[in-house]
Amino acid sequence: MTKEKRAIATTGRKWTREAETLACWAAEHAGISYVERRARSEEELRESTGAWYLLVAKHGLLTLAAPKDTFFFHPNMAHLRLKNLRFGSAGTGDHMVEAMQLHRGMSVLDCTLGFGADAIVSSFAVEQEGRVVGLESEPLIETVVGYGLSHFKAENWPMQEAMRRIETHCIEASVFLQTQNDNAFDVVYFDPMFRYPLTASLSLTPLRELANPAALTPEIVQEACRVARYRVVFKENSRSEEFARLGFTKIVGGKYSKIHYGVMVL
Repeated sequence: MTKEKRAIATTGRKWTREAETLACWAAEHAGISYVERRARSEEELRESTGAWYLLVAKHGLLTLAAPKDTFFFHPNMAHLRLKNLRFGSAGTGDHMVEAMQLHRGMSVLDCTLGFGADAIVSSFAVEQEGRVVGLESEPLIETVVGYGLSHFKAENWPMQEAMRRIETHCIEASVFLQTQNDNAFDVVYFDPMFRYPLTASLSLTPLRELANPAALTPEIVQEACRVARYRVVFKENSRSEEFARLGFTKIVGGKYSKIHYGVMVL
């Protein structure tokens, strides 16, 4: 992380021992320094430390604060999707689950964890007998989301159970894939930051600045095909040229959806 974009971990203005313990853990986990808050404002902390991002421990969770945006974990984006899978009438499932052909007991490698919404839906779909591993290359994102998945109290038990079952790792997908045996996972999934962003996706604004901007490569897709037993699935803007560039010829998704999924059946 460059000097002008570096981060520190701290507590909220109202200090508690629990918050300090969490902030110290987050600092060690993300590989950054812990700085005592001492009732200073965020602006004062940035001025005194030179940090751009503040990883703040408060109320039992972590928040990543930039000067103009705030990033925190919340499963809201997965809530409606799980509701559709649990209670939806015929035809109201989930396009990602359908693209992956997920069912109980399957294993999923989510190579681009991000906010964690897709991983939560995958975990719910494969149930207790399944396994979902989420990879995130950016330490600050993985720290916030990984901790949130294991500690956030969801509004219903199925959601919370799905969150708790997800295993996260802070590592480049290309590196992790190389360490895996052939057919190690049933499905390998990619949802990188879109090369052609949807302007309506305002919720992704704070994440986009932090996220790894590297495009998916044919070499990584080839490695994913080795690791996947049944399918490799790639999520993108429905009008994107990335599907063709990466060799995804089977495209699935809603007729009017702005998001489609490229599928390689192995």
